[in-house]
Amino acid sequence: MLAYNKCFGNKYKLAEQFNEVVRLSKRVEKPVLHLSLSLPPGEQLDRNQLIEAGQELAKEFGVADNQYLIIQHKDTDRQHIHLVANRVGYQGKAASTSNNYLKMDKLCRLLEKRYKLREVLSARRFLSKEQRLIPRQDRRKEKMKYDIGQTLKKAKNYDEFAKGMQRLGYQIIKGRGITFIDDKKMRVKGSELGYSLMTIQKLLQRNQTQELKQKDDTKNRELKIEKQSPNQQIIAANARLRRKIKETQHPPFREQSPLDELQKGIGGIISDLLKPEYPEDNAINYELLKEAHKRKKRRKPKI
Repeated sequence: MLAYNKCFGNKYKLAEQFNEVVRLSKRVEKPVLHLSLSLPPGEQLDRNQLIEAGQELAKEFGVADNQYLIIQHKDTDRQHIHLVANRVGYQGKAASTSNNYLKMDKLCRLLEKRYKLREVLSARRFLSKEQRLIPRQDRRKEKMKYDIGQTLKKAKNYDEFAKGMQRLGYQIIKGRGITFIDDKKMRVKGSELGYSLMTIQKLLQRNQTQELKQKDDTKNRELKIEKQSPNQQIIAANARLRRKIKETQHPPFREQSPLDELQKGIGGIISDLLKPEYPEDNAINYELLKEAHKRKKRRKPKI
């Protein structure tokens, strides 16, 4: 425990004191405000600085005059504190919880400068147009985007996609759009990652279309093979074998397959059928044919 404000004692007394003040407001449903501040790995603040940071946190969220506790935890490798405050003040008014992310972002940038901590860019939605042009890399978002893309490649429908993401530790909130939550509770809209709900649906539809096309192609190929003659089937099988060998970058030396031998035999038969009827050695000389034709023209007709 680093500090108390307008409260004291053990957890039972603290709860009793908080409840006494909460009764001053009849409308508040969630009277307890719980916030935390965490430093980057390797950076440290002393006790007084941590208390100051906690007090600034209470001030930023409008509970500086309310009951609150500042607690330091040492359960992780990052130095961090918790603020537990009563939203209801002694006047019966409850501190607002609107724009909490903006308030926290503003305070973090302030504390980074004050204590010379590592400065980082704010969340994109809180940046100016100029700051949004600064290139940045969020590894968690990049990983989430990669996981979505890989899962979509394997999924045939939305249910398969959702189950695949759940196996990777993600939660999905689907409404008019889609939001992903990782194991550290980081929420990211699918549209921020290039995977809006409409985009996901289109990709899944494309997967289904490709699967149907592959099935149709396989079926048509099988039917075509059934209609082929035995020789055509052998030639087609040999062609497929050659393509497969070429795709796998066949080695320079390979044994000749039986299909090659059979194809060679068929090729020889076709070649023989296309040869001229007379061998070239016994072919009639063209000049002799020409001379015979001239003599026939000079021959006089019989009277």
